[in-house]
Amino acid sequence: MRRSRKSLPDLFRPLSARPARAAAPGADNAALQAIWHVVCAIPRGHVTTYGAVARAAGLPGRARQSGYALKVAPAALKLPWHRVVGAGGRIVFPRSSREYREQARRLRAEGVPVAGGRVSAAALTDLEGR
Repeated sequence: MRRSRKSLPDLFRPLSARPARAAAPGADNAALQAIWHVVCAIPRGHVTTYGAVARAAGLPGRARQSGYALKVAPAALKLPWHRVVGAGGRIVFPRSSREYREQARRLRAEGVPVAGGRVSAAALTDLEGR
């Protein structure tokens, strides 16, 4: 695999002369914005699934798009991403991952019981009525 090398003039070019960065993914995507709005509406201490988020955003059958929307969400939105879990209340990250530990920690801090990688069924909320 070839590595591309930048020439010295490119490295020292002023920032104003460099090409602008692309806009954040989803900045103009109505579907991603709808998902972000739904995630913001999940109450503290409650959890919902990726599929329920997609349905509430008007995108039935697009649970994976909910996951993508959370992945590409700008950090400045400060979305409560930890309140979204997989089907059956399962934390979808691998158990040995930092993300798994962080999600479990945040959910427990909100009073949501987490055992064996799953949240309590009582904590699951349906967003259809919202």
